[in-house]
Amino acid sequence: MSMKSSTRQVDGVTILDLSGRITLGEGSVQLRDIVRDLLAKGNKNILLNLADINYIDSSGIGELVSAFTTVRNQGGELKLLNLTKKVHDLLQITKLYTVFDIKDDEASAIAAFNK
Repeated sequence: MSMKSSTRQVDGVTILDLSGRITLGEGSVQLRDIVRDLLAKGNKNILLNLADINYIDSSGIGELVSAFTTVRNQGGELKLLNLTKKVHDLLQITKLYTVFDIKDDEASAIAAFNK
């Protein structure tokens, strides 16, 4: 199963609802393209909702870091929302948990952008 995504706007924040797998190949390329496309359209505040991501591999993790860096370099912010236990554990093991701004509920995540 590949990754699926849908985009919505809430209070100037672009929320990307992702589901499926972020893995080497299709999932990670898809994520990169979506983030670049959003930035090209001027969407600088991006929230990745990972509630329905059931698997992520090392290249998927790399893609999250790459997306984070790309958004930052363009003066934007990227935050993660609703991590599953697997993804949460993976970010803890790789020490990336401290790099990303991770939120558990959408309202506080959106509020964090608008400070």
